[in-house]
Amino acid sequence: MLSLGPLAFAAPWILLALAALPVLIWLLRVVPPAPKRLSFPAIRLLYDLKPRDETSATTPWWLLLLRLLLAALVILALAQPLLNPRAQLVGGGPMLLLIDDGWAAGRNWQARQQAADELLDQAERSGREVILLTTAPNREGVPGTLNRLRPGEARSQVQALLPKPWPGDRQALLTWLESQPLPNSAESFWLSDGVDSPGATALASRLQRLGALTVMEPEAGNLPRLAFPPESGVDGLTATVARAPGIGPSSLWLRALAADGRILAREQIEFPTGETSASKRIVLPTELRNEIARLDIENDGTAGSVALIDERWRRRPVGLVSETSFQASQPLLSELHYLDQALSPFSEVRRGRIETLLERELAVILLPDSGTLAGPEREALQRWVREGGLLLRFAGPILASTVEEGGEQALVPVRLRQGGRLLGGALSWTQPAQLAPFPSSGPFRGLTIPPDVTVQRQVLAQPSLDLNDRTWAALQDGTPLVTAAQEGDGWLVLVHTTANPDWTNLPISGLFVQMLQRVVAMSQGVQGARGDQPLPPVETLDGFGRLVTPPAAVQALLPGNEEPRFGPTLPPGFYGSDQARIALNLAPAIGSVTPLGELPGGIARLGYERGEEVDLRPFLFTAALILLLLDMLVSLLLRGLLPPGRMGSRAGGTAAILAVVALAMASPAHAQTQSDDSFALAASLTTVLAYVRTGDRDIDETSRDGLIGLSRALQRRTAVEPGEPMGINVETDDLAFFSLLYWPVAPSQSALSQTAISRLNSFLRTGGTIVFDTRDQGEVSFGGTSPGLQRLQQMTRGLDIPQLEPIPDEHVLTKTFYLMDSFPGRFTGGTIWVERPGGRSTDEVSSVIVGSHDWAAAWAVDGNSRHRFPVMPGGEVQREWAYRFGVNLVMYALTGNYKADQVHIPSILERLGQ
Repeated sequence: MLSLGPLAFAAPWILLALAALPVLIWLLRVVPPAPKRLSFPAIRLLYDLKPRDETSATTPWWLLLLRLLLAALVILALAQPLLNPRAQLVGGGPMLLLIDDGWAAGRNWQARQQAADELLDQAERSGREVILLTTAPNREGVPGTLNRLRPGEARSQVQALLPKPWPGDRQALLTWLESQPLPNSAESFWLSDGVDSPGATALASRLQRLGALTVMEPEAGNLPRLAFPPESGVDGLTATVARAPGIGPSSLWLRALAADGRILAREQIEFPTGETSASKRIVLPTELRNEIARLDIENDGTAGSVALIDERWRRRPVGLVSETSFQASQPLLSELHYLDQALSPFSEVRRGRIETLLERELAVILLPDSGTLAGPEREALQRWVREGGLLLRFAGPILASTVEEGGEQALVPVRLRQGGRLLGGALSWTQPAQLAPFPSSGPFRGLTIPPDVTVQRQVLAQPSLDLNDRTWAALQDGTPLVTAAQEGDGWLVLVHTTANPDWTNLPISGLFVQMLQRVVAMSQGVQGARGDQPLPPVETLDGFGRLVTPPAAVQALLPGNEEPRFGPTLPPGFYGSDQARIALNLAPAIGSVTPLGELPGGIARLGYERGEEVDLRPFLFTAALILLLLDMLVSLLLRGLLPPGRMGSRAGGTAAILAVVALAMASPAHAQTQSDDSFALAASLTTVLAYVRTGDRDIDETSRDGLIGLSRALQRRTAVEPGEPMGINVETDDLAFFSLLYWPVAPSQSALSQTAISRLNSFLRTGGTIVFDTRDQGEVSFGGTSPGLQRLQQMTRGLDIPQLEPIPDEHVLTKTFYLMDSFPGRFTGGTIWVERPGGRSTDEVSSVIVGSHDWAAAWAVDGNSRHRFPVMPGGEVQREWAYRFGVNLVMYALTGNYKADQVHIPSILERLGQ
């Protein structure tokens, strides 16, 4: 390669052809232009003329210059000129390309892949082989292979690389390299993430011993940031983020998102000069705060910039039964005071009578020692518990006397024995009792019991076969202190002592607060994920901070693994079950972000933000072609083959040809241009029904055949004449040509990329309608949600889905073409969800319709126009209604809500009658 400052030639030997330009000049001058042929009959005028010396005509100097310039442009183009060329490879060995693909690589991943592509171009021009290595551990524990690849093969592997949601391990890579037969010499390029880690300096030294080493790294301001799990407070969540040191003042946006992708809060966080961490309090109403599923740094795109939120950060509303106002005059004597002080830091405490508390949604109701409950109150509490509430009762003198007198024992988990026990008094049998270790299967598992916590008095439980199973906490003598039993969908929990220091000093210890926290958390199902059993993965983060279906290599989270070692078998994410998740976050394990430190001398360190290498060949060939066409035009004119009367039109045509050719060659040609045009023509020349390709061959064929059947029904019954249905790839295809997309939900569909999310959000905002069909009517998983709906919720995270509601009886979709009150497909009986009125839609047409009826299967026909699938349970009558729904659906998407005016028909008729 010949380098001339910012310009270089990859094939400089071709420039020797410039030396032949003088020969070309001589040839052009020796060979005269072609003579003109003129028809002139007055030949006699030439008789008797004396001959004279004549000189042959020569090529005009300006035409000679034009042709020399044309030849020079061709020679320069063949020499492969490059603007802002990359440094030429040195030595003769292979290129070793090392790519950081750990969690920190996600933010600058595109720049890293572009740099790798340019380096592979250099290797291809130089005829070098490539050794490709990565730093993030993989499932096999091997960083890569030392196989020598052709640049094209290496490019395919680089394009398939994705950042991992766990840290890279440079020390492990160095150890592996020391045990491998490395080439004697190689020029190495390290595309780093810019973050320091153990083994970085030693790894650079080892690569430098092979030959020249270039390290590319992002600028300090482009290093990844960390989002830590928030701290839960009385009035909100305190979120903390961290950045690399040595950066001036900057800011970022932190978002709080719900599980369905809705943005619940968006706060700006400012970093003063030199500060590496900053915090922000997020204040939301309790109902919205409890919906937060994740915090993330906007546009950071790494697993470390996401903090997943589980039940530990929920602020559960707790009802505290109080017949009178808060006893502020003697608070230390009141059970309400101790309960309020223990619950307020992590729960919203509401006080009042039972009937008042039950008017609002509550997670837990705490009932201090109250004795016998009135009939209506008892029935209301029993009904609330059976529907999923948790009632936490405390014993005391009133409950003890009620049991002693043989009163009714209602709303208690176990039968109580007459005659309580007094410990440590003048007439007691023994000293105050201490607590026994908590059972490993109970909600208090793992809590540390202070040795000074004792119980002086308790209400005893009647011995029974299931008493041990219902005991959550006991004294050292085995008598129960906390018992519980499930009642319907809820829980009854009884603490066999008081909530104030009258019978025990437990309420004035930190253990009391921890026990209440566990009970309140259990009201939402967290207890289901906190046992001795391993917790299977539910959703895990990918390298860009997106929740995805766990890969096959992911293992269950072992209980008690508070400081996990993240890797291919344990990425950050949610573990447990859909009903009880534990969030495993990456940021606490990383701790801080430190820029890549000092490296040994002689190593070139470059940034990714360099000028892009530009190949000038397309531009030079375009200019040469323009000059060639111009030369042809001039030659025709000089030879008289271009009559003056037609010169203008021909010149115009030539100019048009030049313009088209120039546009075609000024930029590299892409193979999909023609296909893009054909796609646009097919989608726009006629009305087309479109379906989303899922990658599942059977589902896609059913969707296609279903829309073919629906298109034929539309042709027979309406004025709509659809063309051939089209399958759409939401990642690459333009959606602007369609008004309606049919989207069958497939279990194998992966999460949407950011590009697809942007395309779909634009489609929804500009009047498009998507029909999501989960195809699973009648299938219900644990928790009451169908598998298809669960997959739909996971798949559409990030989409701007409006608020939905069951389709109203008078919705326009019920009367767009046919009058309908049900919308069956292959199955029937499910709920159709449409956009709630007053949403973002400007034309009052629902942008999203969700159902589970497998409509495409009901419409589907084969090549002989026979129906492919049976419909259940209504047979062909049900299929006819399915077709009618399809007709209504298409007419609704095409014509909007004009049929909504029918609500005014009675008023219009009344006026006409007047």
